[in-house]
Amino acid sequence: MDEPDEHGTEITYDEQRYPARPRRLRPRDQFRGGSVRRFSTDPRTANASNPSYVEWLVRQSMLKDSDVLSRQLSGQPSMWRNPYARPDARRAIGTSDVWFTAYPISLITRPGQSFLEALGDDALWAAFEHVGINGLHTGPVKRAGGITDWRETPSVDGHFDRISTQIDPAFGSEEAFRRLSDVADSHNGSIIDDIVPGHTGKGADFRLAEMAFKDYPGIYHMVEIPPEDWHLLPDVPEGRDAVNLDAACERELAERGYIIGELQRVIFYTPGVKETNWSATAPVLGVDGNERRWVYLHYFKEGQPSINWLDPTFAGMRLVIGDALHSLGDLGTSALRLDANGFLGVEKSAEGLPAWSEGHPLSHAANHIISGMVRKVGGFTFQELNLTIEDIRDTGAVGADLSYDFVSRPGYHHALATGHTEFLRLTLMTSLELGVEPVGLVHGLQNHDELTYELVHWATRHRDDTYVFRHEEISGGSLAELIRAELTEALTGSADYNRVFTQNGIACTTASLIAATQGFATLDEITDDAIPAIRDAHLLLAKYNAWQPGVFALSGWDLTGVLTVPADQVQDLIATGDTRWIERGAHDLMDAAPDAAGSAAGMPRGRALYGSLPSQIEQPDSFLNGLADVLTIRREGGIATATQLDVPHVAHPAMLVLVHRLDDGDHTDEDARIQVTVLNFSGEAIEGTVHSEALQTQCDVIDAATGDSIGHVDDLQSFSVSLPPYGGLFLTLEPIADEG
Repeated sequence: MDEPDEHGTEITYDEQRYPARPRRLRPRDQFRGGSVRRFSTDPRTANASNPSYVEWLVRQSMLKDSDVLSRQLSGQPSMWRNPYARPDARRAIGTSDVWFTAYPISLITRPGQSFLEALGDDALWAAFEHVGINGLHTGPVKRAGGITDWRETPSVDGHFDRISTQIDPAFGSEEAFRRLSDVADSHNGSIIDDIVPGHTGKGADFRLAEMAFKDYPGIYHMVEIPPEDWHLLPDVPEGRDAVNLDAACERELAERGYIIGELQRVIFYTPGVKETNWSATAPVLGVDGNERRWVYLHYFKEGQPSINWLDPTFAGMRLVIGDALHSLGDLGTSALRLDANGFLGVEKSAEGLPAWSEGHPLSHAANHIISGMVRKVGGFTFQELNLTIEDIRDTGAVGADLSYDFVSRPGYHHALATGHTEFLRLTLMTSLELGVEPVGLVHGLQNHDELTYELVHWATRHRDDTYVFRHEEISGGSLAELIRAELTEALTGSADYNRVFTQNGIACTTASLIAATQGFATLDEITDDAIPAIRDAHLLLAKYNAWQPGVFALSGWDLTGVLTVPADQVQDLIATGDTRWIERGAHDLMDAAPDAAGSAAGMPRGRALYGSLPSQIEQPDSFLNGLADVLTIRREGGIATATQLDVPHVAHPAMLVLVHRLDDGDHTDEDARIQVTVLNFSGEAIEGTVHSEALQTQCDVIDAATGDSIGHVDDLQSFSVSLPPYGGLFLTLEPIADEG
């Protein structure tokens, strides 16, 4: 028998087919993706080597909850009871049309009373009924922030960095939320919650994604960088888990094909803090025992990783839909706000330009899915979409039922700041011409965000288009710069209590904005003698937003007339550049704790010019009672579901005229009355003529507040009006009776 060739490479058929001793490694070829692993770790270890830690994260995760919630509805007859394909603004408005916008960390409650318990107080809802408020937007109340090791870390963006479907105990319980929904229903009101389809916080879902656990990486726009290219990434300092890429690093990674690189803009751009929309993680141990470094997208802050709506796992979509179903089906809400929903699609440019990240078709598709699902279970949605008018139109055509009024909000503030309504009128007419009617918008006073004056419509798509403004031709880009400059100067130039917020706008309350336009340089200058004029201007802005079609929204800061808090009282919060904290002062709606220095969450109390709701109800000339009169006229006039016909030229620069048909959306209704809103954006009495081709001749002009005729429409389709400082008229046209 021949001796075996120790160097031989040929294996006989018999040896391969019938080995006497199978090679140890051969069976492993049949197991794709792993084997049983044995760990011997400290149970306190907070990384992927500890199965208990991984399991704990899974139990905390939104994706896990979403999978459970989705299965509960799947296959149920309730999924087929409601129309869902098309948005319906007027149906949504029929549910609730005047909204109170709450902000959890700023509400002062009774000692030991949670935020949600305070909102579910019958006395509060009785006050809402007195005013005419029939909807309450809670603001974000679910757990937010992040998870580091075994502990939760605070929110970095006012609880919009959600990490759980659970109610944050700081705001109450799920039971308190359900009671709030029941109390609202008993007062013919409804509750509106938030979902965040564009990002999460760095909670369990993100930590599991970093560990490459199951589907979790598919939730996010995150890319694994191989170890041989880690030298391209910035070092992550001790105590941090990620660091923002600079422009050079972003460009290098894009050229190597790892990421799509520069986007159309950097939101919250701050040198040395956020210079790009990408950050790199420190090395993270995965569940497979390998260390990874990731680069992830975040449109907003580093702690808000962006959701990937077109990953093959569809994990991000599942997470968002599950969160929505929890609010609607479990908590009893009737509607959802879609936070920052315009950034759900991102795509590399084929021409070497910045990546396509705004107005992307995937955003439209994703919004259609979210909104369709919400309508399918009987709710409606409204969107926070600060893009062009065309983007609002196109997204709204298939997506959310309503959109925030980013169209005219900076316009009406500019009108008040300058005493000229030309830019506001240009904005309103442009909106009508491009197909965005005011009935589909949520017209708001203050909320938790800054006064946004990015003027995206003019500054981006239409930056090179030409407009006529102040009798001169001007490009859209130059117009945006001019309006921003004038707003900045008017509201912050001589007023030390309002602050610029990054490149996005101005941190202010409605009351502090008005005070700046009236010439008050410091908070101390705003004495009690100044309150009537501030109140009158505040009611003017309420009339503008309430006396046109659509939803009218306002906040506790509006109802009580809160000023900004001195910057030194929130210095720790604004230290990184987020000046919006000065506008989020604590306020006490119901005299719950008159002696409290701030809210339970630690926000310092802001000075309230108007006082609590109970005290205002007892004052005939209070802001609250004036607002109640405004909203009574709104309700009785049927303006919320009307059709806007015209925004005509005006006889006085401070005058604004809006012409509507009270047709409830039925354009075939030939008997529908014509309504005219006339406003004075100055602190001086004015007179002028109202003229519009939409006016019917030989009609009496009736003042809805008094029922009196103030004149008639002549053959030139005109009539005259007189307005006091910051005055407003809600007028209807009635055919003159035939004397024969």
